[in-house]
Amino acid sequence: MKSNFIKNIEHEKVLSLAQQVQIQDGQVVSKTLAQNKAVSITIFAFAQNEEISSHESKGDAMVTVLEGTGLLTVGGVEHIVNAGETLIMPANIPHAVFAKESFKMMLTVVFPENN
Repeated sequence: MKSNFIKNIEHEKVLSLAQQVQIQDGQVVSKTLAQNKAVSITIFAFAQNEEISSHESKGDAMVTVLEGTGLLTVGGVEHIVNAGETLIMPANIPHAVFAKESFKMMLTVVFPENN
């Protein structure tokens, strides 16, 4: 029996991650690709002016912008992240995401082993 540890996306097919989520006015749309005790992978589509407010994570969070530009705040410092760029948001540091313009991103969170 074949196990799919990565879900909600076609296997063995070249595809665009950005095309897997659609921007919807007034919303943050997400699609979880993997979720377990060790790792979480989610793709997001943010409509302009939408946000995920400040919060902390027990794991290191890596954001890769797939399309557009996002404003990420980590420990009170703002970072502009463009398509093709990545930012690591360290564990236990408050962080937030804001869409100055509509954009899409992939979030990979790696959790500590003793989680």
